Amino acid sequence: MGTLFFCTWPLVITPHCSTASHEGSTSNQPLVQGAQMNGGSDIPMTRVRTEEPSTIRSRRTLTAPAEEEPRRSFSLARTATVLFTPMKPVGKAPGVLKSIRSILTASWLNLLLVFIPISWAFNFADKEQHTLIFVFSFLAIIPLAKLLAFATDELSLRVGQTLAGLLNATLGNAVELIVAILALTKCQLTVVQSSLIGSILSNLLLVLGMCFFAGGIKFSEQGFGASATQLNSSLLTISVIAVLLPAAFRFTVTAQSDPDPGQDILKLSRGTAIIMLFIYASYLVFQLFSHTELYDDQSHDVIKSTKYKKHKKGEEQVDTPTTATDLENSEEPKEEEEEPQLSLYMTIGLLVVVTVFVAITAEWLVDSIDGLTDTGHISKEFVGVILLPIVGNAAEHVTAVSVSVKDKLTLSLGVAVGSSIQIALFVIPFIVTLAWWLGKPLTMLFDPYESIAVFLAVLTVNYATQDGKSNWLEGMILMCLYLILAVTFWYYRGARAPPFVPQYLEREPFLVLD
Repeated sequence: MGTLFFCTWPLVITPHCSTASHEGSTSNQPLVQGAQMNGGSDIPMTRVRTEEPSTIRSRRTLTAPAEEEPRRSFSLARTATVLFTPMKPVGKAPGVLKSIRSILTASWLNLLLVFIPISWAFNFADKEQHTLIFVFSFLAIIPLAKLLAFATDELSLRVGQTLAGLLNATLGNAVELIVAILALTKCQLTVVQSSLIGSILSNLLLVLGMCFFAGGIKFSEQGFGASATQLNSSLLTISVIAVLLPAAFRFTVTAQSDPDPGQDILKLSRGTAIIMLFIYASYLVFQLFSHTELYDDQSHDVIKSTKYKKHKKGEEQVDTPTTATDLENSEEPKEEEEEPQLSLYMTIGLLVVVTVFVAITAEWLVDSIDGLTDTGHISKEFVGVILLPIVGNAAEHVTAVSVSVKDKLTLSLGVAVGSSIQIALFVIPFIVTLAWWLGKPLTMLFDPYESIAVFLAVLTVNYATQDGKSNWLEGMILMCLYLILAVTFWYYRGARAPPFVPQYLEREPFLVLD
């Protein structure tokens, strides 16, 4: 949608000189003499302001809309500088002992680290205690996710904002990728598909909604890159189309028109997966190389955030919007150094160790799902769509919410929406391609209800982010929609195949999701 610029050119009124003017008056004099009236009394002279042509030109220059700065040509050197140059100067790195102290005191959630050995002990001692293993593993991953977010924040201080957002999304999806691969090797295809769909829903609605809500408590309105958001909306729409097309294909074909629809859906899914991987590779080139500045909070199309104005008792609270053009002539405060709490080597080491611990604990969490759902008190769909993504996205959740409060909403969107794009355009097609290589007939024919839920989530997020601004109410709407979906999935027992093709299970059992 285009933007309309209204220009108000300064109107200059020059005095007209009468031919019957007094002696000594010239055409350039700024005095207008009135006629003598009422007994010869003069009307007081009125002074009219005149301006020099140079002043008029300068005013027109200031009033005219500023032309957008042309985009600089692409170069690897400039791109590397943008990616690896931090937004603020980084101070001196602490020593080893101080780094260890910072890790131990990073959050009070570290108290939950005691559940790591407890969950491991139950896993090795009595694997039949599925409920206890699931609960303790669930609690153990929460502090690990917080440490992962802490290490990611420390690493983000040393790189550019775009690369920091990609790192947050990638490290946050490492758990989902490992869980999906392990479940694929065990032929638990329901867990594979449900956890990936649930991860998209969690990032788009819960994580993004909490970012909007947390930032909206501190800021009346927060802005983010509109151009990057529109591109993300297009990528999410493509992802939804790729998810819905196999179901639409299966719904339209009949036994007479296609005697072997199972093989066609399998080939369709594999071909679509390869195309989606190509789209994601193009997206990485666009984000990291050719258009890096679009994913920066300092981009020209980012609307500056507005804080709540302080007011006395009885006075109305008023917000004063501030745009990027209002700050062009203002003096920028001197940038303060970011004080890192970990050294670079300690940060990388913490990332590796925590990721390994999360992967191991998450594997035992997945192994206990079957025993947990066999009791009948909770469905496998609810575990896969709601519970597992909350644990897997805990690191992204903490990181995205913390940076949104610091008025880095573009980075929050890079983590939340970027993670959903990575799941949809990379993890899902990668798992389908890996299943093809392993001889597992995994397709992109998802559960119909899960597909509809993803479509509704993407539609809502597109509407909420189309104006490039956010507030706490939009965050509340996204979170409430996620709660509505959570309630429905609690009662949803899943469909082993689309309900309109019951004979399909007997003819093509390899397409059964579990």
